[in-house]
Amino acid sequence: MDSRAKAAGHAIHPILIVYPLGLLSTAVIFDIIGLITDRSSFAVAAAYAMAAGLIGGVVAAVFGLVDWTAIPAGTRAKRIGTFHGLTNAIVVALFLVSWLLRLNADGWEPSTAALVLGFAGVLVSGIGGWLGGELVERLGVSVDDHANLDAPNSLSGRPARSRAAG
Repeated sequence: MDSRAKAAGHAIHPILIVYPLGLLSTAVIFDIIGLITDRSSFAVAAAYAMAAGLIGGVVAAVFGLVDWTAIPAGTRAKRIGTFHGLTNAIVVALFLVSWLLRLNADGWEPSTAALVLGFAGVLVSGIGGWLGGELVERLGVSVDDHANLDAPNSLSGRPARSRAAG
């Protein structure tokens, strides 16, 4: 099935998701460096990277939702797409709460809770990323030719297409 939201012939959602994932992961890296070095400038950098990642995540989600509406109901792809979207909404929520906890802190210094939420957000984003990969690589969502919306899970060991399909 083809993406509904395209720019220059490519689906917009997968183009945009690299920014929030990169920024939110970078925020956690800045937090780790800040813990190791005890330099407050890393807390500020983490907060700004997190804010930009949250904005990017909301923008990417809009285009993901547009594409999700094109997936036929009752397919495995629709179910995986739903879990992918919900998982990434949880990621945004975890980072949003982490950012809000820093908002009133002196110099954006993260509390233990803010750090734990950021670390959890990165872990959950890995699940969301895997589900997104499952949609594209295994189920053919946003792939123009030979999409297969009911392919088995890539972990099953079964081929995505029947041998008869070639």
